[in-house]
Amino acid sequence: MRVTFWGTRGSLAKPGPETVRYGGNTSCVQVVTRAGTLVVLDCGTGAHALGQQLTAGDGAVQGHILISHTHWDHIQGLPFFAPLFAPGHSWDVWGPRGLGDSLQTTLAGQMQYTYFPVTLEALRADVRYHDLLEGSFRLGEVEVRTRYLNHPALALAFRLEADGASMVYVCDHEPHAPEIAAGRGPLVGQDRAHADFLSEADLVIHDAQYTAQEYASKVGWGHSTLEYAVRVCREANVRRLALTHHDPLRTDDALDDLMEDLLAEHGADFEFFAAREGQVIEVEGVIAPERRASAGTLTSPPAERSVTPVHATALLALSDSPEARLLAEALEADGIGRVTCEGAHPPVCYEAEEPGLVILGGGEAGLEACREIRALGGAAAEVPVLLIGRTTGEVPGPGEWLRPPFTAEYARSRIRAWLLRVESRWKRAAEPPGERERLAALRRLAVLDTEPDERFDRLARLAAGLLGAPISLVSLVDHDRQWFKSRVGLGVEETSRDESFCAHVILGQDAMVVPDALEDDRFAHNPLVVGPPHVRFYAGCPLTLPDGNTLGTLCVLDTRPRQLSAEQRGLLRDLADLVEEELARS
Repeated sequence: MRVTFWGTRGSLAKPGPETVRYGGNTSCVQVVTRAGTLVVLDCGTGAHALGQQLTAGDGAVQGHILISHTHWDHIQGLPFFAPLFAPGHSWDVWGPRGLGDSLQTTLAGQMQYTYFPVTLEALRADVRYHDLLEGSFRLGEVEVRTRYLNHPALALAFRLEADGASMVYVCDHEPHAPEIAAGRGPLVGQDRAHADFLSEADLVIHDAQYTAQEYASKVGWGHSTLEYAVRVCREANVRRLALTHHDPLRTDDALDDLMEDLLAEHGADFEFFAAREGQVIEVEGVIAPERRASAGTLTSPPAERSVTPVHATALLALSDSPEARLLAEALEADGIGRVTCEGAHPPVCYEAEEPGLVILGGGEAGLEACREIRALGGAAAEVPVLLIGRTTGEVPGPGEWLRPPFTAEYARSRIRAWLLRVESRWKRAAEPPGERERLAALRRLAVLDTEPDERFDRLARLAAGLLGAPISLVSLVDHDRQWFKSRVGLGVEETSRDESFCAHVILGQDAMVVPDALEDDRFAHNPLVVGPPHVRFYAGCPLTLPDGNTLGTLCVLDTRPRQLSAEQRGLLRDLADLVEEELARS
């Protein structure tokens, strides 16, 4: 893999005479495999120069952008990334989804009219958006694995393995235990898990914004120290470490001085350096594949899946304190239900409520309550537990210490990360064969985003009436959404493709019937099921043109579980045939 640094500055772009050698642009790294697969890690201001280079040559560019998180210094280059504005180019954008808005909605925020003259919808390239959580997925021959970082927003680290080599990208991340920031002491708990994720990598690009001395006044800001990055990578048996996300106040000379001191203390038997803008590194695998393959194995659900918390309820077993009030506010801000013990023993409260997250007071009492919850077995053995306090020690099972003082933003990110680690029963539909041709056929019809048409509305009304369904739709599946040419009983004109039942139907030529969405692993935690309109029943028939392209469905939905008789299935198919005839005439 060839790695090129286009932006190495953290928090704020700082070009100028004092940052010439290490660079002033914010985070952006380009990775190209031997087979030519292009991956861009983060899209800070450094992405502008990368985009200019990519569009300088002949031909369309196809690539992937992996966004670690959506803080401005990691996405501000997106509106200036030229390949997104050029027709014929094809890009997939991947990044973490929170508990609410999708990645696409979040990225569109910085390009609203108030802030920027061009909207996200004006991009002329073929751009697809994908929401991620912890797990693994593939980009061609590249295996990508993700892990949540310790930051005041949901952020992901990316581990890329291809061409017999492995590299890990870590921006932005703070030590879980503040005392390890100086690079001393044992790695335990989540710091040990972080090291496991880096284990045996040929190259790690790691946040190192602060020194250990500076970190004392920056606790909770979500960034690593140089000393921590060196320590954790040495313990993880990393081959080479590139320190990045340089503080915007750090001049080239100051960074030289820091590196000279750090190399004198730690560089005798470990290769590390401060990343420079424009620097190119060839990453070759030298670590035995069988060792690298087992490093930091993830057991979470696949990354390429839209997410919603399985049990968006937290047990808050904490005596009245500023921390308890802050945590209650954090739960309320994200719409997470809160259960309190009201003097009862936490394990008793857990058995009564079975929440998706447990927050306990620290100290030995909290540790003992955690052990007792684990002893209940079943889901209790794996429920995430946050222990609040300054006590050290291993958290039994999944969870971590949250050490005061912390901000509401920091608490929200930790709560979100642990809730999203819970197994989610919601699967994105695969892309059908011939997707490019299918989308081209949909465009040729010129029916997307058109005014209501009585030809289709009449058929949707008939479907609702004949099948006794409160909702009926003529749904057309676009590249990142489903748009309703006709709708009965539903107020919105479109939803994301990730949430679409119809995206599953177009994979074949048969009708799909879901008697109870809550009992189906593909849909149980879909936002359209757990939230409005609270779909429980779905039945859809594919809409296929004479040329063989399936564009969408005629479907009916209900808010109660039910079935269709054989006669009703036949009626749905007959009505779908009529919709197909009208589409062919369009």
